[in-house]
Amino acid sequence: MSDTVSLGIEALRERVDAIFRKAGLNAVQAGAIARVIVAAERDACKSHGVYRIEGALRTIKAGKVTADAVPELLTQQAPAIVKADAKGGFANPAFELGLPPLVERARTCGLAALVINDAVHFSALWAEVEALAEQGLAGLAMCPSYATVAPTGGNRPLLGTNPFAFGWPRQGQPPYVFDFATSVAARGEIELLRRAGKPLPEGWAIDADGRPTTDPEAALAGAMLSFGGHKGSAIGTMIELLAGIMIGDLTSAGALDLLRTTTLFPSHGELIIAFSPQAFAGGRPGNPLGRAEVLFEAILGQGARLPSQRRFLARARSEAEGIPLSRMEMEQLDRFLELGLGSV
Repeated sequence: MSDTVSLGIEALRERVDAIFRKAGLNAVQAGAIARVIVAAERDACKSHGVYRIEGALRTIKAGKVTADAVPELLTQQAPAIVKADAKGGFANPAFELGLPPLVERARTCGLAALVINDAVHFSALWAEVEALAEQGLAGLAMCPSYATVAPTGGNRPLLGTNPFAFGWPRQGQPPYVFDFATSVAARGEIELLRRAGKPLPEGWAIDADGRPTTDPEAALAGAMLSFGGHKGSAIGTMIELLAGIMIGDLTSAGALDLLRTTTLFPSHGELIIAFSPQAFAGGRPGNPLGRAEVLFEAILGQGARLPSQRRFLARARSEAEGIPLSRMEMEQLDRFLELGLGSV
């Protein structure tokens, strides 16, 4: 018997949606969460796929998510700023609500921002900048997390993994997208290595005494490190400022103080900025999308690859053949669906 099962994209979405409804989420919350989990599995982003369901269920069971939240758009305070109150629910439904006015204002003003407040963060940010790229817009997305990363030269957690994503639209091609934590690795990657009983690469983390470690358990009890030393630490701090303090929401340290644990998903805000390439290039020679293709072709011409290429290849395979899941993952999905919050 094969250890892998292929499940259709829609079949997996229906199953994940049912799991979250069983756990008490309303249709708005469950639907948005199911879509982003399945998108991650479809693209072979295992650290943000069905692996995340258990953590989401724990967070719901602990009462740290408003299960029946319906996000709300707030009264316009500035022409180019859209504000969405997540009402204590997950950030994903608030993003879906804020996306249409964000796109409309970016096209009108040339650029616009979506501020999401009072949300529980759940997933990778590439799905959000991809949604903007599908509308012909470039986009940036960023958010804090909870304090699990030591600033360069420090010895205790203060910054979050603070993900940062960028997307650029392409005609007839998948968009140019990157999405990465400003820590050396996402916390989910360390969790996966811990589960697999594998050591961390050197330079990823320090233990609770501030000493370098390759032990995932010690790393999770200590602190992760920023990528690129002081450069990643500075970018992580920038995200604390822009997507925490500037939007009137929690920093990573504040999110950890509120939650008192890293086993649940953190509450904080998110900032998404959309740009119209045509508006910015207006009156200048050349089509910005066409000029970008020249750059991409030059990169590929050197034998390099564009970020997310592997993800888009995995997406094509999933669309043609279904999403591969291990027997263990399928059994876990069945258990979640049967037991709901009793499974965690």
